[in-house]
Amino acid sequence: MIRETVGRLAAPTSVERAAIAGLEKSIAAHDAHMADLACMNAVEAGGSAERAEPLPFPFTVAAWNLERCLFPMESAEHLGATGAEIVLLSEMDDGMARTRQRHTTAEVAEELGMAYLYGVEFVELGLGSDTELEFCKDQFNRRGLHGNSLLSTVPLHEAFLLRLPGERLWFTGAVDQPRLGERMAIGAVINTESGSLVLASTHFESATTASYRERQMVGLIDALEEAFPGRPMLIGGDLNTGNHADGDFEAEGLFARAAERGFTRHGGPLDVMTTRPSLITRWPERSMKLDWFLSRGLAVSDTRIVSSLSPAGRPLSDHDLITCRIDGFA
Repeated sequence: MIRETVGRLAAPTSVERAAIAGLEKSIAAHDAHMADLACMNAVEAGGSAERAEPLPFPFTVAAWNLERCLFPMESAEHLGATGAEIVLLSEMDDGMARTRQRHTTAEVAEELGMAYLYGVEFVELGLGSDTELEFCKDQFNRRGLHGNSLLSTVPLHEAFLLRLPGERLWFTGAVDQPRLGERMAIGAVINTESGSLVLASTHFESATTASYRERQMVGLIDALEEAFPGRPMLIGGDLNTGNHADGDFEAEGLFARAAERGFTRHGGPLDVMTTRPSLITRWPERSMKLDWFLSRGLAVSDTRIVSSLSPAGRPLSDHDLITCRIDGFA
């Protein structure tokens, strides 16, 4: 578990990213290089929490895979309309041509008046998918970072980043989006009026099997238990459940593994999916239910699925966002 925090992550230069692309395509070469990259071994802490006192119950949490975050201001407005005091985000760019070289997390946090933590999932070694190239004015990435975020209206304490078990699929395989990195979770502790609560914003692997994601869930909970034994927890994000041939999210073993450790899942109506066509993902083969909260030691209610269409009808992501209300400790 990575605990170091910095005010701004130091991204590898374009020359360094080109050197990474030329490395031997092995886990050993990947991990040796990742261990030497500052941006892969620290958490960026920024923004400003609007309140210093503990958060009173009830409060709302939102989780959203923002699919690169093409529109930070519109996305922030959409999140603001939910009234969420805590926001868990995934697929957030920092210095990518497809999102105009913007630090999307910092912009969303500033618009919402929130403190944020940002962690790098991948150093991107290209400009993105074929459809993403259409959004690129530059033919280079200024920083080439892509990851997950946690935003809060109250201060974030004991920040952490942990990488989930994986096989470096986006580095060693024949992929259209070469990357250095691995799926991860970023999180922290907040103070509520009744005590502290552990939050984790995560993103599980899409290009794999249910058993692979099951291992990621076990690894995530093991690490959280070791660091924060017995404490109330909320995990949220894109778990990519059912993102395989038959599309059955109930076939995912990760839910049973989480339940064995005392976690309850919350995803809104089970017959309502959370993906949709977007400006990047234009013709999805199927609609899927990928996005969830998992809670332990919390009274959770009113889980909702909120359309990611803007008021003008533009999709802000290929995922709808989910929200839940935390009523107190269970």
